[in-house]
Amino acid sequence: MSSLPATTAALPATFRRLAWSNLAAQSAEQVGLAAAPIVAVLALGAGAAETGLLQTAQTLPFLLLAIPAGLLADRRSRRALMVLAETLRAASLAAVVLCVAGHVLSLPLLAMLGFIGAAGTVAYSVAAPSLIPALVPRAQLSLANGRIELARTVAFAAGPAVAGALVGWTGALPAFTVAALLSAGAALLLAGLAEPPRPVRPPRHPLHDLREGAGFTFRHRLLRPVLLTQVIFNIGLFVLQAVFVPWAVHRLGLSAAGTGSVLAFYGLGMVAGALLSQHVLRQLPFGIVVSIGPVAGFVAALMMMATIWLPSPVLAGLGFFLIGAGPILWVISTTTLRQTVAPQDMLGRVSALFLMAQGGRPVGAAIGAAVGALWGMEACLIIAAVIFALQALVILLSPLLRLAALPDALPAAA
Repeated sequence: MSSLPATTAALPATFRRLAWSNLAAQSAEQVGLAAAPIVAVLALGAGAAETGLLQTAQTLPFLLLAIPAGLLADRRSRRALMVLAETLRAASLAAVVLCVAGHVLSLPLLAMLGFIGAAGTVAYSVAAPSLIPALVPRAQLSLANGRIELARTVAFAAGPAVAGALVGWTGALPAFTVAALLSAGAALLLAGLAEPPRPVRPPRHPLHDLREGAGFTFRHRLLRPVLLTQVIFNIGLFVLQAVFVPWAVHRLGLSAAGTGSVLAFYGLGMVAGALLSQHVLRQLPFGIVVSIGPVAGFVAALMMMATIWLPSPVLAGLGFFLIGAGPILWVISTTTLRQTVAPQDMLGRVSALFLMAQGGRPVGAAIGAAVGALWGMEACLIIAAVIFALQALVILLSPLLRLAALPDALPAAA
């Protein structure tokens, strides 16, 4: 076992450029994601079923494209892949701006452009954690991941509030314009990043590469339960998110700005978790830190379910805060675990499998849309709580709970 680093040495300049790009990219994503359902509900008359389908379109690329992105990340320049991905997202956001300006925006068009933008998000998200170990020393991985997640949490905190305010005060055009400019800025920052060269790998069939990466992950006694927990968590989260905007507007009585403010508590919780992450990782056993996220998610889902009987925006905000604060410790600790135990030439494929776990998002959004249409939004909140209970049980019953410290590279077999 290796203890978590307490180093305070400055992170390399190349990593800092990546971190700034990540902040811009994540901000663009969050503004766009938050603005889309608000515009759909208030401008296009969408209900729970329609917003659920919109969420499905915006998350489906995680299921369909993560593996191809991982294969590319292990054989091509990861920086170049990220530049291409962010350019694609900027183009999709600019297209939304043009549609709004031309008064031709429709729900199917918004969903299609959301799908295209999410395709860029997938490639960026696979390549970034695969690139970090090449930019920072091994001893600083936890610190670097904490910085990346702190940048992401700032975006989560500000993005929904900014989107809600812009849509509520001035309409959809400024919100999507801001998102497009942020995305373009992220691509420009990446263009100047120097990526260390990697050994050229001999040509092999993509299926061989895929089997190798999947076999390593599924056989690994620590990575396997992490992956399963992540899939279930994403399903539960998006059952909840698929119906929250119409729930907030029609049952909690919130405006567009109010809805964005409640959603921003998710990001505020993530900021709090990211700021405390290094202290928590030094003070608590590694397995306990990993378990905090799933348990916090379950408690948060219970709080959201309680708004059925106590329709309080404050209670909903506290639920979002908790579901942000706990899981951010999960992201930092499990990303560092993955970067530590996975071979560097396989990290793109392993990261892709974990990103593919976000394919649970369209599944959750589709469940939310179907359940919301058939049995109402209350049923969605109850089902989300049950799903969050399951993901907490998976991690609590796994070998991870017994880890005292971050492990060294381990054999893949169980």
